[in-house]
Amino acid sequence: MIPTNASDKTIFYQNYEFSLSERENGNQYPFVIRHKETQQLIGSTRFFEIYPSDKKLEIGWTWITKDFWGTTVNLECKLLLLTYCFEILKTNRVQLKTKDNNFRSRKAIEKIGGVFEGILRKDKIQNDGSTRNAAYYSILDNEWKAAKQKIEAQIREKETSVKL
Repeated sequence: MIPTNASDKTIFYQNYEFSLSERENGNQYPFVIRHKETQQLIGSTRFFEIYPSDKKLEIGWTWITKDFWGTTVNLECKLLLLTYCFEILKTNRVQLKTKDNNFRSRKAIEKIGGVFEGILRKDKIQNDGSTRNAAYYSILDNEWKAAKQKIEAQIREKETSVKL
């Protein structure tokens, strides 16, 4: 969940520039999400809150254009990112969080194996000055195999239902 409204061009470009400067500083690693068939840019996600000595990081700031909600796009992105985290980086923990009342995102996190850890109250100050509570989730290295199988099964299921 992005704690800002990126549909406004000014806000979008401020966040875009911020992500690039954070990448240059080694604090965040943003990715674009490109639709394979059309080559259209349809979203973004990133690694941040990176703590190599603790073998943990967070995946977030994810957004996908509405036309691709409910497709395999988010599942495929999370599978790629999580596989990299657990199988290449050998992380112990990947954290994900969203606004506490964003039940759509919370359900998506739970569907990929995210384990609910709790709500941090007044965790962030949003662009409009209001505060937001955050629902925290994680996947641990010993949970990865089951989470991976769960994600792969969901991708297969969606692909099969699209072909029918």
